[in-house]
Amino acid sequence: MPQPNPAALLTAALDAAERDWRVHPLRPGGKASALHGENACPHTGECADGHVKWEQRATTDPDRIRAAWSAGAFNVGIAPGPSGLVVVDLDVPKEKDGKGSSAAPCGATSFLALCERAGESWPTTYTVRTPSGGLHLYFTAPAGIHLHNTARTLAPYVDTRAWGGNVVAAGSVTPQGAYEVADETPVAALPVWLLHHLQTPPAPLATPAPLLIPGEATRRATVALERETAAVSSTPEGGGPEGGRNNRLLAGARALGRFVAWGEITLDAVEEAFQAAGEAAGLSPAECRTTIRSALDWSIRTARPREAA
Repeated sequence: MPQPNPAALLTAALDAAERDWRVHPLRPGGKASALHGENACPHTGECADGHVKWEQRATTDPDRIRAAWSAGAFNVGIAPGPSGLVVVDLDVPKEKDGKGSSAAPCGATSFLALCERAGESWPTTYTVRTPSGGLHLYFTAPAGIHLHNTARTLAPYVDTRAWGGNVVAAGSVTPQGAYEVADETPVAALPVWLLHHLQTPPAPLATPAPLLIPGEATRRATVALERETAAVSSTPEGGGPEGGRNNRLLAGARALGRFVAWGEITLDAVEEAFQAAGEAAGLSPAECRTTIRSALDWSIRTARPREAA
C-alpha cells in the first residue's frame, strides 16, 4: 500500500478548496467520511441546533481544512452537490475469483458508446484516474438544476455523483493505490446530451418518497441499513446461520438495494455503511468493495416497483 503523506493530503484538500470545491476528511486509507455520524453527534459547534450531515459540513475554509487535516492523514472527499459539480464515475469490472477480468465492458467503453450515440466526441475535462483503473470525469452542474446520484442507469459501470454523493479527490491514497489527475484541463460544463439523460426518469415507477434534504434517507431505509450493517459487523469469522461474513455482507447489501432503486437512500450512503461494517467484521477492504458492488448491482437491477413490493 502506498504510504499516506499527511502534508500531501493537506495540500490536496487545500488545492480542491481553491477550486471552490467543498471538501471533508475521509478515513485514512479509505473512502468513507471521517466526520461523526448522527448517532455520535456531540450537538456542539455546527451541530448545536441538531446534527448536520457531512455534505453540509464540507467546506472551502482553509483554516478549517488545516485544523481537520492536522489531526491525521485523512483522505480527501469532495461533496459534488454543494460544489456545483457532477462527476461521472467510470468503473471497471472486477476480476472473477482471480482468474482473469470480467468480459463485461468497462465504464469508459460504455460511456464512449453513449457519446457516439449522441453524435458527440469524448468530452475534454478535468479527469482523475482511480486506483482500480477507472476514471472520474468532472463537470460543472447547470445553474438552477438539482441533480442527484445515478447508479448504472446510464450504462453498465457508469455512475454519476451529484447531490448526496461523495467523490474521492486526487491525492488520496487507498490500499489499492492513489487517485491521480489524468487530465488537468479545466472543468467543462455538463454536456447537454448528458444532462438530458440525467433528467430523464429511467422507468415509470411509482413516485418515490421525496428526500426533503439532499442526501437524506427515509426512516424505513435508515432502519433497514442500521439493522443490516449491525448484523454484518457482528458476524463471526467462518460461521453464523448465513454461512459466514462475506455471505452476510452480500445478503445485507442486497436487502438495501431496493431502497436505493426507490430513491429512499443514496448509493454512497449504503456503500460506505456496508464497507465499514464489512471491515469491522474482519473482511479485507477489497473483498468488501467487490461483494457490496455485486450485491447492489443485482438488487437495484431486479428491484420491483414500490407498489408491488
